[in-house]
Amino acid sequence: MNPDFQQSHFALFGLPERFALDVTQLDHAWRAVAAEVHPDRFAHAGDAEKRVALMMATRVNEAYRTLKSPLPRARYLLTLAGVDTQEETNTSMPADFLMQQMEWREAIEDASRARDAAALEKLAVQLSDASRALERQLGEAIDQEQDLDLAAALVRKLRFLEKLGQEIDDALEQALS
Repeated sequence: MNPDFQQSHFALFGLPERFALDVTQLDHAWRAVAAEVHPDRFAHAGDAEKRVALMMATRVNEAYRTLKSPLPRARYLLTLAGVDTQEETNTSMPADFLMQQMEWREAIEDASRARDAAALEKLAVQLSDASRALERQLGEAIDQEQDLDLAAALVRKLRFLEKLGQEIDDALEQALS
């Protein structure tokens, strides 16, 4: 085992640094790298080597989780490029996006109050469709246009939708209980 804790998550799995990636290829690469550094392979090694194996296995799993999901992958790519997404400090959004978000929140509240699981599931589908559209735009902004400011704004939008998705999931859980 020759760990390089400085290499990017993409390099760790032998993948190009881009938003669009083949998840199947990522899964195969993760399995291969994870097997190589799994702590069980170092059961008879010295304490220092066991610690390095455990640290490397943790890093491999964190890298995999980051790259597997579009929003963390985009954040990571922007971080590699030195771009702060400003998710905590920059909450300004276009008016049409804010209006759509308010409409969804009202619909979530109404469906939640009525314990209407079907309406909540319909909202979840709408939100999923909107998220996928933003992910496509994000991929284009990062991979084709190299417009990292736009990409950061799209990450912030996706973060808003992620929060709405959690609200829908919570309301669905309540409606189904």
